[in-house]
Amino acid sequence: MKPLHFKRDTAGAFGGGVAMIGIPLMSLAMDPLVAGAVLAPLLLVMDAFALRHWSPKTWSRADVIWLIPGTLIGTALAAWLLTGMDERGVATLMGALGVGFALYWLTGGMSDRGWAARPVFAFTAATASGATSMIAHAGGPPLAIYLLGRGLPKAQFAGTTSIVFTFGNIAKVVPWLLITPPDAGMLWLMLICTPAVPLAIWLGWRLHGRLDQRRLYAICYGILTLVSLNLLWRGLAGYL
Repeated sequence: MKPLHFKRDTAGAFGGGVAMIGIPLMSLAMDPLVAGAVLAPLLLVMDAFALRHWSPKTWSRADVIWLIPGTLIGTALAAWLLTGMDERGVATLMGALGVGFALYWLTGGMSDRGWAARPVFAFTAATASGATSMIAHAGGPPLAIYLLGRGLPKAQFAGTTSIVFTFGNIAKVVPWLLITPPDAGMLWLMLICTPAVPLAIWLGWRLHGRLDQRRLYAICYGILTLVSLNLLWRGLAGYL
């Protein structure tokens, strides 16, 4: 396994929205399945620290009761899908999802409002979020489409996203480790990265109120586009 220079991720403190760049970035140095398996347990550590900042008073309970079940169902469906795919298929699917989300954001889709008032839309968005989170740790965009449409305050948006992703991350860690059982190198990488989590979460929480959200996401989606195109090319090239 090639060495990886792991980037500290403040996604937990920003409500999980930028975690989608994790696998594409890590896949520059390793198999995307290995990247997913390494990142899955680390996300649980991030959640544990993030929820210290996003307490229950920041959760939108009216949304959470629909979002969590949908997330769990989407996770289960995607886990079943991944068990039948090889490295080329996974790379192609992850790359396509990343490019698709970047294009959707670029065309203004993330600012849609008004359609997200009914529980069926919450459940549908959460199912899509659970599926894309399981496949590529990229559950942020589908969930954001719904929650942005609800017009929640920034803190409530981040808190609701954090608790929903906590349940989703718990549900997907075992499937990921079954799909790609960790070897000694993967375990060492997880161990090395873990101490960076508390500092990264604290830093993200401090920056939450200071950074312009749209500028932050513009940078993240720019990175996502580049690394996803690379991942998509590698996946498609494997079939040639």
